[in-house]
Amino acid sequence: MALEMNDLMMLKGLDSKESLSPYEQVKLDHMTAKSHTSGIGVAGLVLGTVGTAVGVGAWLFGGMYGNAKANQAKEVAVAAKEIATLQNNATQRQLDQLTQLFAAERQERIAGDVTLNQTITDTVSGQQASTLTAQQQAELAASQATQQVMTQTYSDFVTGRASLNPTPVSLYSAPQPCNCPMSGCGCNG
Repeated sequence: MALEMNDLMMLKGLDSKESLSPYEQVKLDHMTAKSHTSGIGVAGLVLGTVGTAVGVGAWLFGGMYGNAKANQAKEVAVAAKEIATLQNNATQRQLDQLTQLFAAERQERIAGDVTLNQTITDTVSGQQASTLTAQQQAELAASQATQQVMTQTYSDFVTGRASLNPTPVSLYSAPQPCNCPMSGCGCNG
């Protein structure tokens, strides 16, 4: 009965070379050298198997992952389109508001120019065609009254009336008998 490799390995694992016969030792060395089995070959076989399994897994699951990425890209594109639409709408609203503001400002400028031109025309011609508000009329009346008092006061100072007594005084002269009944002056009748 011949010794198998497993048997020899078991015997070698016992680490007792003294228990092996010289034939068993030579046979064991010969079989070990002949098999050329090393760790590099086993590692290569394991890595090849793992690589094949990864390749098959990637092939099977790659389609699902690719579809998920494509769906995600579609969602991003739709969101970007919505954002662009919102931004365009906001920009259009702002442009509309600015256009309205410019139009209103232009109308105010035109109205102001008409009022200014009317005021200049009224001043030059001496006419007042525009109407005044109640407050403006009250201010105008107060201004005119103040102007009249100042003019009168100035006139009184220039003419000397400001130094006169406000209560008129008549000059007094000594009484003289009246010749009324006979003189015909007409004071008593």
